[in-house]
Amino acid sequence: MAEHLDIGKEGEELAARFLEEKQWHILERNWRYRHREIDIIASCDDQIIIVEVKVRKQIGGERLEEHINWRKQRFLISAANAFILKSKLDKGVRFDIILLTGEKGNYSIEHIEDAFSPWD
Repeated sequence: MAEHLDIGKEGEELAARFLEEKQWHILERNWRYRHREIDIIASCDDQIIIVEVKVRKQIGGERLEEHINWRKQRFLISAANAFILKSKLDKGVRFDIILLTGEKGNYSIEHIEDAFSPWD
């Protein structure tokens, strides 16, 4: 279990660096809402972007974004609303997924922008 958490933290660190290299501003990492957390909350071009980070050794035929089921999407949407209200921000919100595939020290990164919306 500890190795799984280490891999997840490493993935979140790589994802945050990837976004910073794109000139995004990281507002929060591991932001807690109720008993869950949002991996990364960033801003870019007057938008708030909620980022879910997924790390896998390999893709086994399925697309990794399929691992963000409707229940997880609803949680992220609810948490995003809470963050916006708490922060008193007046910006649009987008939901992205960053997929890291590979082994420690050798990940490929795929950034899926606007992966889902509250209106899906």
